[in-house]
Amino acid sequence: MADVPEELLGHWVHSHEEDSGDERVYRPADYDFPPARGRRGFELKPGGELVVYGPGATDRPEAATARWSVSGSGRVRLGGEELSIVSASPDRLVVRPSDG
Repeated sequence: MADVPEELLGHWVHSHEEDSGDERVYRPADYDFPPARGRRGFELKPGGELVVYGPGATDRPEAATARWSVSGSGRVRLGGEELSIVSASPDRLVVRPSDG
């Protein structure tokens, strides 16, 4: 996978407290989050492997695997969802749904 920004790789967890409008904020999994129930997240691994994390039926974390890719013009496809990258740094990833 060419031209993958290094900042995208890693385990990201949704920091819904920081969301604004249609922009979603993610932080590294080791970030000091305030208490919340059932945070969702994903892990972007080299080679296009995607692990999606979320609460299961019993509120225990569950993981599912899929593929991810960068589709140019600041967009990333996570499984079947395409997102525009607003900003990416080692400690904060901001995305919003792509306009298509």
